[in-house]
Amino acid sequence: MPFARNDDYELFYETAGEPTDRPLLLVSGFGAQAISWQDGFIDGWVERGWCVITMDNRDVGLSTKTQTAGDATDGAPYSLSDMAADCVAVLDALGFERAHVLGASMGGMIVQTLSIEHPNRVATMTSVMSSTGDPHVGRPAKAALDALLRPPAEGRDAFIDDYVDGGRVFAGPRFDEAWTRVRAGREYDRCFHPAGQVHQMHAITAGGDRTEQLRGVTAPTLVVHGRYDTLIPLDGGEATAAAVPGARLLVLDEMGHNIPISYWPEIYDAVADLARS
Repeated sequence: MPFARNDDYELFYETAGEPTDRPLLLVSGFGAQAISWQDGFIDGWVERGWCVITMDNRDVGLSTKTQTAGDATDGAPYSLSDMAADCVAVLDALGFERAHVLGASMGGMIVQTLSIEHPNRVATMTSVMSSTGDPHVGRPAKAALDALLRPPAEGRDAFIDDYVDGGRVFAGPRFDEAWTRVRAGREYDRCFHPAGQVHQMHAITAGGDRTEQLRGVTAPTLVVHGRYDTLIPLDGGEATAAAVPGARLLVLDEMGHNIPISYWPEIYDAVADLARS
């Protein structure tokens, strides 16, 4: 299995498509793994001429798990900057000097940080259902926050039920319960590590407000957000698009904190247009 290394962390990654095609790095969200993208989503990119890179962020999947809390800001053993550097390590391992990057939720925060701190490695940036770190925008609804922060489930069946219940809260009217149940089972079977989510949450919290730094981003930028998102509401995406010069905001009316199949073609096309820019 391929791994990249950033200091003490090994990052699992895999690719789909031809290595000579345009590289697209997909960065998963909070607690999500390389396998968490919905069936067919990656195939759609490959069919359109992309070399797709997926990875396990640190503390999930097959990547290294944090052993100690460390002494970083606010108790965070690492930062979003460290997680952005993990992305650079994956690109280095593959020999890509630059890549198009797309991050969802926390992954959006990571690719924003990547674009701020490693601009020469980013061809275009797409931030999906994410926010700037400004505490006044993208604030979760109470039900969404409660679902996100509920204690870890005990056992596989309970984990899947909690995962699906959370999906009903986070997602809009195009919530796919059957797929969510399958995804939850796959994630549990591959790696159940609740402590990793605690570390990732600390990294998000310690990341602070990126608004002013985003004003210096030069990579062509697309911001995608759902009008039904209860976990990171639309104003988080609006603030992101407003901060990045020239960014395009694509609002999908029946999308929540998910990426429904019916919207994939629109997202594929929007990212392709961005790449052509």
